[in-house]
Amino acid sequence: MRFLVLSDVHANLEALDAVLAVEHSWSQALVLGDLVGYGADPNAVVNRVRQLPIAAIVRGNHDKVATGLAPVDTFNPVARQAILWTARALTADNRAWLAALPQGPMPFDTDIEVCHGAPFDEDFYVFDELDAQRAGASASRPLCLLGHTHVQGIFRLGQYVSAERTSARVPYPFHYATISRALVNCGAVGQPRDGDPRAAYGVLDTDAKVLTLGRVAYDVESAQAKILAADLPVSLAQRLAIGR
Repeated sequence: MRFLVLSDVHANLEALDAVLAVEHSWSQALVLGDLVGYGADPNAVVNRVRQLPIAAIVRGNHDKVATGLAPVDTFNPVARQAILWTARALTADNRAWLAALPQGPMPFDTDIEVCHGAPFDEDFYVFDELDAQRAGASASRPLCLLGHTHVQGIFRLGQYVSAERTSARVPYPFHYATISRALVNCGAVGQPRDGDPRAAYGVLDTDAKVLTLGRVAYDVESAQAKILAADLPVSLAQRLAIGR
């Protein structure tokens, strides 16, 4: 089967719709958290995701804070302003649905588990080889799919940790049957931070054992205009254009 891998949509409806429009040959979705926060369309994004056939889903830190499951004081001022706005904007039904999302990690099959940050801590950021080594030591499956950093890339785990940044080479097929262990971040749909403003995602083929990392351009200007119209921090609109 083929699965669409989505992470860190962050209430960016234009980016999510662009991914859904360009990718059709998948049966179910794997959703790795942070559906809301930063962007101006939390309800529309949650509604869209709720309509998808979902094989596995875990919550993200913004989903927790927006629904009152975690304190806001861990967020920087920009993120704090955005998540407080999000909490007010969410409908009661969508807030309850987000609050009920399970905590990762979640085993998917014998090869794969999914989480938001890392298997041992859903809020842990896997930025570099040392982070990957620590996260990989707690993984229960050979391949761990995660998000949280908004940076698309692959960490191959072994005696040494090898990091690959893939944005410039997408679509990038990763043949996970040939590796012993790996962590893969398919990137952020709604707010990439690796210098590429295009929406990032993955397509997992469990029969061929290939995970293809992809990117697609979307209507950044419309997403920016909505952020500004909602009186959210200007920096949240600006960063979409540069992928930072």
